[in-house]
Amino acid sequence: MLLEVRDGGPGIAPELLPHVFDRFYRDAATEAAGFGLGLPIAKALVEGLHGVITIESWPEEGSAVRVRLPRLESPAADG
Repeated sequence: MLLEVRDGGPGIAPELLPHVFDRFYRDAATEAAGFGLGLPIAKALVEGLHGVITIESWPEEGSAVRVRLPRLESPAADG
């Protein structure tokens, strides 16, 4: 299963992309509020489900976060 979320914001500078999943990481140049935990928590949850989360960004155009989760097998019916 693939889930993609896009925004039309200012984007993330290419040199900052390797750090967006680091706990408490925030770009000091922005005025964005928060503690820098949202993406690290999302990564932990997705990886806990054996999935992959990635982010791609284009300066002045926005970003896209993609979550790919494995397909679950249906449990065998009892009886």
